[in-house]
Amino acid sequence: MKPLSKKAQGIFYVALCIFLWSMIPTFAKLSQSRLDHHQYLFYSSVVSFLSLLAVATYRQRTHELLKYSAKTYLALLGLGFLDFLFYLLLYFGYERANGLEVLVMQYTWPIFIVLLSLFILKERLGFAKIVSLILGFLGVAIVITKGDLAQVDFGNIGVIITVLIGAFSFALFSVLSKKVSINLTNAVSVYFFTAVVYSFISMETFSSFTFPTANEWLFIAVNGVFLNGISYLFWIKALQNADASFVAPFIFITPVLSASFLIAVFDEPILPVYFIGLALVISSGIVNSLKKRF
Repeated sequence: MKPLSKKAQGIFYVALCIFLWSMIPTFAKLSQSRLDHHQYLFYSSVVSFLSLLAVATYRQRTHELLKYSAKTYLALLGLGFLDFLFYLLLYFGYERANGLEVLVMQYTWPIFIVLLSLFILKERLGFAKIVSLILGFLGVAIVITKGDLAQVDFGNIGVIITVLIGAFSFALFSVLSKKVSINLTNAVSVYFFTAVVYSFISMETFSSFTFPTANEWLFIAVNGVFLNGISYLFWIKALQNADASFVAPFIFITPVLSASFLIAVFDEPILPVYFIGLALVISSGIVNSLKKRF
């Protein structure tokens, strides 16, 4: 059997990542608890770190963690902070502004990835990628707002800018992660270790220490291992196997798939506008997959 090309492997890994990330809204709705987002992020980060450390141990790669230079660790700690900052500012946005504005701004990070890849990774930006980004973002905006774009007025400009900074930080994290040459599992383990440290500081500063119940631990475990932990391996693997500017537009599929899961699980109404958003996202993927650059 002929092995998959690197680009095909990139699509495969990003598809796995999209599937896991698209389940987050449904899972969040099922796992509502007394924990606030600072506490939930801390415990989820702990579980993610431990699960990835277990994977690294199984693969007998943990001994390499003691051999990295101080410069390498500084780079990993910086990348871990960028990832943590994304979630911190995103949660801040959801607390202070209308959820629709925040959601739309949240999905600017694929656009930032494409732009950053031009300057940092020296990737080419063809007309097809520009069209793909526009179609994907429009599709996401239509699905999120359910077709009523008038609901999005972006009146709270300060919070919106904060969310945009968060989206930019995750895009920068994604692009710079391509330059990390150490073992992937070890790298992501360090990212989540830094997230544990940063989220603990955040929890102690803005919230308080609360121990989860047994039921809360179940949801934290699933989120930490799969939706947040393992998904990062797939995401960075996708970035390593294909251009960041090629992979990024496929992320626009995530909110459309999330809407589908919410409809299926919670029997939410199916709106005709969803099909318009789906058509735009599919068109975005088709355009992005064109081999010819024009």
